[in-house]
Amino acid sequence: MTTDSVSAAPSAGPRLRRADGSPVRVVVVDDEPTLSDLLSMALRYEGWEVRTAAEGRTAISVIREFQPDVVVLDVMLPDIDGLQVLKRLRADGQDTPILFLTAKDALDDRIAGLTAGGDDYVTKPFSLEELVARLRGLIRRSTVVIADSSDPLLRVGDLILDEESYEVRRDGRLIELTATEFELLRFLMRNPRRVMSKAQILDRVWSYDFGGRSSIVEIYISYLRKKIDAGQSPMIHTVRGVGYLIKAAG
Repeated sequence: MTTDSVSAAPSAGPRLRRADGSPVRVVVVDDEPTLSDLLSMALRYEGWEVRTAAEGRTAISVIREFQPDVVVLDVMLPDIDGLQVLKRLRADGQDTPILFLTAKDALDDRIAGLTAGGDDYVTKPFSLEELVARLRGLIRRSTVVIADSSDPLLRVGDLILDEESYEVRRDGRLIELTATEFELLRFLMRNPRRVMSKAQILDRVWSYDFGGRSSIVEIYISYLRKKIDAGQSPMIHTVRGVGYLIKAAG
């Protein structure tokens, strides 16, 4: 692939840093040296620390050692593909946000990547500004940036979501969520007892349209239910033909 696949330089914005003040860590996985170098340069311009890998197996080793805050992962790699890399990382217990980068633009590929545990998806050609903005969004939704809200706690019944620590508890029990699951739950909890349509959820949580392929919402709602409602009175409800809502268990 050539540099024609990217365009525009990222605009400087407020610098993001880890909670301990150290630079954000990013791993870029792509087998095209020119693209990898260009992305690395753009991300270092943001003040981030970057590691690169050109093959899937190498990427797994780098990610395990470097412990990044976010990963840019090309789907097409010379040894194992990006989906296999992701599956192995998730099997290891790695919940680092993943942004897929690929020349493929098929909706089926997007669904496959996200349901495998990825968090976002950018297709080539893309702008560096868009890619950096997507990464900043994933980082904010994980553990790096503290929310500006004066009260970081969202409460619905016995469910509490902390926007500063990114912890979720129900009846005092800590619930582990991925970055996308957290963002979906936060959106629902900011709108308690309101029915949110699949289109609204897609727009807010994934920031782009799946062309009517709303099954991704159903899949992630099912993930949340297994974690939030397991063994307890349900809080997440389906309004058939309309959407989903969250409310205190009755």
